Amino acid sequence: MNERSDDLTGTTSASSDYETAIRAADGLELRVWLRLLTCANMIERHVRQKLRDRFDITLPRFDLLAQLDRAPDGLALGEISRRLMVSNGNVTGLIDRLTAEGLIDRRHAPEDRRIQIVRLTPAGKAAFDAMTPEHRDWIKTVMSGLDRRALAQLLELLGQLKDSTGRAAAREDGNR
Repeated sequence: MNERSDDLTGTTSASSDYETAIRAADGLELRVWLRLLTCANMIERHVRQKLRDRFDITLPRFDLLAQLDRAPDGLALGEISRRLMVSNGNVTGLIDRLTAEGLIDRRHAPEDRRIQIVRLTPAGKAAFDAMTPEHRDWIKTVMSGLDRRALAQLLELLGQLKDSTGRAAAREDGNR
């Protein structure tokens, strides 16, 4: 991989990422945004490759299984879409494939047959449980260059950014 020294921070990063053409004059907010985007994409690319190589599963499928694992009583399709931040159409295709593989099942909600509830099957739970320790280790490895204090500080700062982003979106929605 081609690497370059980042003139702004002194760190080394991939030569073809969102920060490649950034300049100090572009402003701190833009530089932070592009650094976040670069880091998120690098981590996602790493996890995608590991999931594919080790378990022959895609990241969207893993993410869906993870959401269902956190909801033993199942989730409605709309709730899954909201949690995964994708359209119902994207979720429907994933659900169809995972159902065909026997990893999940879907049933009509007893109180409203228009609503489908999706749950992990025992096979889906076993498959997901086999993946989670390795997934956890991959994430730990990616973040191993940060000590616990730095990770806690980063988590706090990202929480503040999340709150700021939510407030900005609410202000914009209020001005429409």
